[in-house]
Amino acid sequence: MHILLIEDNMTIIKGLVYSLKEHNYQVDYKTDIDSAQKFLENNNVDLIILDITLPDGDGFIFYNEYIKILNISTIFLTAYDDEDKIVSCLEAGADDYLTKPFSTKELLARINKALLHTKKNSCIKIKNITFDLDKLVLYKSGQAIALTPLELKLVQLLFLNLNKVVSRNTILDKIWEWTGNDVNDHTITVYFKRIREKLGTDIITTIKGIGYRIDEK
Repeated sequence: MHILLIEDNMTIIKGLVYSLKEHNYQVDYKTDIDSAQKFLENNNVDLIILDITLPDGDGFIFYNEYIKILNISTIFLTAYDDEDKIVSCLEAGADDYLTKPFSTKELLARINKALLHTKKNSCIKIKNITFDLDKLVLYKSGQAIALTPLELKLVQLLFLNLNKVVSRNTILDKIWEWTGNDVNDHTITVYFKRIREKLGTDIITTIKGIGYRIDEK
């Protein structure tokens, strides 16, 4: 996957370029809008990481007037803890955003999620388990696994947050959102015990007292 980082802070650039290459991404970076636009005129990329504040203009305007037309997945970086600005970015079509300062691990999780949404057939394979995000079907060694609707949503939540812990509080909130049921920690433990039994493969890691995570191998 080819990522273009558009950022003018060299400390951030060096750290992100190193980390992204360590995770086998092809990375180029540009420090202003003009050089980024010239690069995009001659190169194809899968994802853009775009700082909103750049030396020669507003990254948000650049996205709306140029990147959006190219239909390239974009994650905004912003130093503004400004709800209206963030909402505007997402409504304009951006995949995600991160407010500085942020952790590289969190950015990697957001990148993975954004890239999955760009694939025509979004299938993730971990060991012998494959999850088709488009069809919402979970497979073990090519055979579909029968999950309840709620179990399927829980698995989807973890796959959409690969390499990132999904907290028990987030899971409780999601179950309430999906079902209207007010469940407790013990119920979550039971749900994941059943899911693990159906998977027959230990791809779900329990982070004691915090939540659950699925890691790319």
